[in-house]
Amino acid sequence: MEFKERIISNAKKHFKRIVLPESFEERTIKAAEELIKNEIADIILIGNREDVLKFAAKNNLSNIEKANIIDSTSFDMKEEYAEKMAEMRKSKGLTKEDAMKLLDNPLYLATMLIKFGEADGEVAGAMNATGDVLRPAFQFVKTQPGISVVSGAFFMLLNDVNFGENGILVFADCAVHPNPNEKELAEIALCSAKTARVIGGFEPRVAMLSFSTKGSAKHEMCDKVINATKIAKEMEPGLKIDGELQADAAIIESIGKKKCPDSKIAGRANVLIFPDLQSGNISYKLVQRLAGAEAIGPVLQGMAAPINDLSRGCSVEDIVYLAAITAGQATGN
Repeated sequence: MEFKERIISNAKKHFKRIVLPESFEERTIKAAEELIKNEIADIILIGNREDVLKFAAKNNLSNIEKANIIDSTSFDMKEEYAEKMAEMRKSKGLTKEDAMKLLDNPLYLATMLIKFGEADGEVAGAMNATGDVLRPAFQFVKTQPGISVVSGAFFMLLNDVNFGENGILVFADCAVHPNPNEKELAEIALCSAKTARVIGGFEPRVAMLSFSTKGSAKHEMCDKVINATKIAKEMEPGLKIDGELQADAAIIESIGKKKCPDSKIAGRANVLIFPDLQSGNISYKLVQRLAGAEAIGPVLQGMAAPINDLSRGCSVEDIVYLAAITAGQATGN
C-alpha cells in the first residue's frame, strides 16, 4: 500500500475526532469538507454555527453541516473549563476570568477540548503563526512522560526506492527546536522512531547525523551526537540506532560498508536525526526542491496529545493528510 493511502486508510479505520479551529480559513473549510465526505475523521469546527454554514455555502461545501460546530463565545462547558485551566496554571497567576478570555480564542478552546477528552487531535496554522498554535499546547497539554522536548518530523517521499524504506525517509528535527542538547537530541531520536512505526508503518533504523563518521573528525559538535546516541540506546535498548554518521554513510550502502563495516544502520538508515534545526530544515528543503521529493509534515512529536501545525502556505491536500496523520498519532498504531 502506498504511504499516503496507508495514512488515509488508518485514519478511516479509527475515525478520530479532529478539531480544526480555523473554520473561516478557505483551505481549512475545504479540507474539512473532504475529511467529512470521505469519512476520514470526525471533524470539529470552532465558530458560530450559522456563520460557519454560510461560509461553507459560499464555497459550495455541502457536508460541513455534518461537522460538530462549537462556538467559543457560548460553549456550555466554558465556565467549567476556565475553572480547571485556572487551577492548572494558578502558579503562573492565571485566574478564572483570564481563562474565560483565553477560551474565546479558538486555538485555546481547541487545545482544551483535547485536554478534557472531547477531541483526539488538532490541526491548525493555515492562518496562525506556529507560536500561536503551540503556545496553548505547551501550557496545557505539555509533553509525553519522559520527554522534555517537542520536535517536528517530515516524511520525505523520494522517487528512488533504493533509499530509506522503499523511498521513504523520516527527517527530524526540521521544525521546532533550534539547538537541542544531548538528552533532547536523544529524545528526538526516540520520538522520530515512534513516528516511523506509528505513521510510516515500518521499523525504524535511526542514523544520528554529523559531519563525522565514527571519529573521522573531532569536535564538540560531534561529541554531542555521539553522546546523544549513547543516551538514546540507554533509554530504548532495543532501538536500531547508530551514530555519529555522515549523511552519505547513513543512506548509501557502499559508503556505509566502507566507512563503518560493523554498523547495522550505516547505508540502510530510514530515519535521519539532524544535530540542530538549521541542518534539518535546510536539508529537507534541499531534498524537496533539488530531488523532487514530496515532504509531508511537519509531524509534531513529543506532545502528550497530537497537535499539529501547518505551514501558512499549505494546500487543501496538505491539511487533509496532516489531519489523517494526526488521527493516526491519536491511535498509537
